[in-house]
Amino acid sequence: MPAIQVAVCGPRDCTDTDAANAREVGRLLASAGATVLCGGGSGVMAAVVEGAAAAGGLVIGIRPDTDRAAACEGLSAVLYTNMGEARNAILVWSADAVIVVGGSWGTLSELALANRRGGIPVVSLGGWTILGPAGEPVPAAMEAESAHAAVETALSALRTGT
Repeated sequence: MPAIQVAVCGPRDCTDTDAANAREVGRLLASAGATVLCGGGSGVMAAVVEGAAAAGGLVIGIRPDTDRAAACEGLSAVLYTNMGEARNAILVWSADAVIVVGGSWGTLSELALANRRGGIPVVSLGGWTILGPAGEPVPAAMEAESAHAAVETALSALRTGT
C-alpha cells in the first residue's frame, strides 16, 4: 500500500504566520511518513516543502506551468501540467486528505474542489470562512488552531475513516 498523500494548499503571497504554519505542517506530515503534495511554487507551497524536506520527507509539486525555474527548491519530484489552475483538480484528486493553510482565490478553489470531491478529510488552518446565501456558516473544513492540530486532525480522520 502506498504512503498516505496529503495535499497542503495555500497562497503564494502568504503571511509570516501562514509560512510558519506550513513549514510545521510539512515537517509533521513527513515525520508521520506521509507524502506531501503541493503546488510547488512560492509562499505556503515553498514553506511546506522546506518543512517536509528538512524532515526527510517525500514532497511532490504539481505545477500549473512548464517553467522549471518557477518550481521551488527542495521538491522530491515535480509534475509540470501546463494546465494553469486546472492543476488544482489534479492536486486535490491525488490526495487522501487536504490541509488548507491561509487563503487566496486559488486556495479557495482547492478548498471548493476538495469539498466537491467529498469523502476525504479537509482541514483548515487560518483559512477561509464560508457563508451560505443567508449568511449562515457552511462547514467547508474541520478547523484547526495549530499546525499540530491540523496534521493530527487529518491523519486521525484517515485512520478512523471519518
